[in-house]
Amino acid sequence: MEEEKKVEAPAQAEEVKTPEVAPKEQPKGNRPHGDRPRGDRPQRRGDHRRPRSEEVKEYEEVVVEINRIAKTVKGGRRMRFSALVVIGNKKGKYGFGTGKAAEVPDAIKKALEAAKKNTFEIHIVKGDTLSHEVIGKFGACSVFLKPAPEGTGIIAGGPVRAILELAGVRNVTSKVYGSRAPINIIRAAHNGLSNLKSYKQVQALRAKAE
Repeated sequence: MEEEKKVEAPAQAEEVKTPEVAPKEQPKGNRPHGDRPRGDRPQRRGDHRRPRSEEVKEYEEVVVEINRIAKTVKGGRRMRFSALVVIGNKKGKYGFGTGKAAEVPDAIKKALEAAKKNTFEIHIVKGDTLSHEVIGKFGACSVFLKPAPEGTGIIAGGPVRAILELAGVRNVTSKVYGSRAPINIIRAAHNGLSNLKSYKQVQALRAKAE
């Protein structure tokens, strides 16, 4: 008998495993714009910025007058500037000051520093007005201040308007007599505001008089 020829099946080809190649990591600086995670910003040279601290102003200021001063010396005229500034928080607190310097910004800065050291408080009644009529005097200047009903506004000139507005008075009428120098007007208005009396103070004075 013929020997049966055994036909062997061809061996299945062994699976060739390809080695896994890890993807190359791209350098941070060459990443596309969309692939960059947030906060992964490349640090630039000299990029050391400090966060800005928001400073809340305690007072608002108004420059009432800037005057040029000329002093004659041996070499000629020497020019300087003087500034008059009024400050206030619009809640019953105000101040004023003057400053002199060779430049206008320096004069304003000095005036602001002087005003912050020279602050005063007044009592504002209902309706954002004064408690009663008053006349303030300084030198040859007199300032008449009269309370007004709500909605009247501030009826006053430049220097008086500045000091009343920053003090927080919203309804008042005024009249200036005599000298028109801004510093004299402000000092006369301050004299009137400092002489204001509250309802309780008037009651106490009347009780003593009786």
